Amino acid sequence: MKRVQRAAGAVVGSAVGDALGAPFEFGPQGAFSARFPVPGAGGEMCPGGGWDPGEATDDTQMAVLVAESLLERGGPDLPDIFARLQRWAAAEPKDIGLQTEDVLTNGMPWDLAAAAHFQVNRRAAGNGSLMRASTSAVFFAPVGREATMDAARRIAALTRGDRAAWEGTAIFHELVRVTFEDTDPLTALGDILAHVHPDHRDRYATVLSPDWHPEGAREFNGAVWPCLGSAVWALRTTTGFEDALRAAIDLGGDTDTVAAVTGGLAGAYYGLDAVPARWTEPLHVPLPGFDGRVLHLAELLDLAHRLGG
Repeated sequence: MKRVQRAAGAVVGSAVGDALGAPFEFGPQGAFSARFPVPGAGGEMCPGGGWDPGEATDDTQMAVLVAESLLERGGPDLPDIFARLQRWAAAEPKDIGLQTEDVLTNGMPWDLAAAAHFQVNRRAAGNGSLMRASTSAVFFAPVGREATMDAARRIAALTRGDRAAWEGTAIFHELVRVTFEDTDPLTALGDILAHVHPDHRDRYATVLSPDWHPEGAREFNGAVWPCLGSAVWALRTTTGFEDALRAAIDLGGDTDTVAAVTGGLAGAYYGLDAVPARWTEPLHVPLPGFDGRVLHLAELLDLAHRLGG
């Protein structure tokens, strides 16, 4: 499969998962299949939870802002990424994670804000950096394992002071990279884990192992470990993009983010053609704080092509 197909699949697939899962956030297990029992029947991009059909949430909004910074600045300009996220947060988006909001609005400079939050709260292993990683994973895929994992950690650290969140984002980056190399990401997990920080390797090895199930999670799936583990589980236990997204959303809980991460991985794995048109047609990404801009499929595809070029 051509790399451009995988790049577009990762970016659009993540956005689709985000919008598809948003109406079911914090709901019970199985709610998606209970409402849409027949796969492929249509209507799944539904309203709910304050979201319009096909409307992407903070996950994709932040991913777009990261992408545009990387493209316009020619690489990771961390102060610029932080400033864009601050501008977005100040515009009071419909949804923003508590940890992310605190870091972006606490008045500290870009290189101190997340660390200051972590020193006070001692809790910053939410999935807020993982949720926005699809675009940066595509951008850094050509530069190799060490560089893409390092970039993931640095961008994650803008809003997360806990290294656990950095490592989870780095694993996601590397899963996308190896997929772009036509390597099965599931078979590459052992090698990827060898490059995770030793303090966090065992915990990720647990949630990424073939015998792990999301029901065995120690935390709510808004935490980085079960979020990433659930996405890998959904990819491992299904045979197509649609089935992977359905499995992810049916887990309940933080459905938009688990589905966004799953969509990024499954989109890279199966390619853009596997993403149903009935899900991409209503897809749209508002950007609060940026002059009323709303991205649709054409703009997301253009973004993906430039990121993956």
